[in-house]
Amino acid sequence: MVNFKSTLLITMLMIISLGFSSCGWWKSSPPLKNSPDALYQKGYEYYHRGKYEKAISSFRRVIEEYPLSELAIMAEIGIADAYFSDKEYVDAALSYNEFVNLHPLNKNVPYALYQNAMCHYQQIDTIDRDQTEALNAKRSFERMINRFPDSEFTPLAEEKIKECNVMLAKHELYVGRLYLKMKKYEAALRRFKTVTGQYAGLGLDKKTEELIKETQKRIAATKKSK
Repeated sequence: MVNFKSTLLITMLMIISLGFSSCGWWKSSPPLKNSPDALYQKGYEYYHRGKYEKAISSFRRVIEEYPLSELAIMAEIGIADAYFSDKEYVDAALSYNEFVNLHPLNKNVPYALYQNAMCHYQQIDTIDRDQTEALNAKRSFERMINRFPDSEFTPLAEEKIKECNVMLAKHELYVGRLYLKMKKYEAALRRFKTVTGQYAGLGLDKKTEELIKETQKRIAATKKSK
């Protein structure tokens, strides 16, 4: 998971990478009031202090008042990051997606794709609940890797995919056990075999095989009693 400090650092590094050495806050004198530099700096400072709504407001002013400024592009990332840090994951995902769609060739697209996937990852529920977000996160991480296999975010995405697979596998086992208790053995067996077929090598193989054998015994016993 990308925590607050690492997200902030990534954002700062991206600013530096764009070569804003001429921006106001790199100079000894402060930027002009309401200039794109000043508005962006204000948003960045609000973000750093955890005042995410104010940060978003400042970043939006950069975009609205100075749409042709290079800082307007970074302000779009700033808005998405602020939503993410404020745990407003739906709005964050929409903002990251919008950035990718508007700037498909921008160097920060891999970051936006990774963060979009993290929005789904952060919403993954416990194994006894629906795992749609785990599946969405997995697919989003895979999308990022497929587009940018050499990105610095690829190793992080690969690790998150494994975690998503573990959650999906545990959910299948949970549902399978429920079917087993309900004596719906065929349904239970399908769930357990899904784990061996799709989620092997995650540390659940031995337990899954035990459940499959137990279920098969019960199926055989049921058929014999008829």
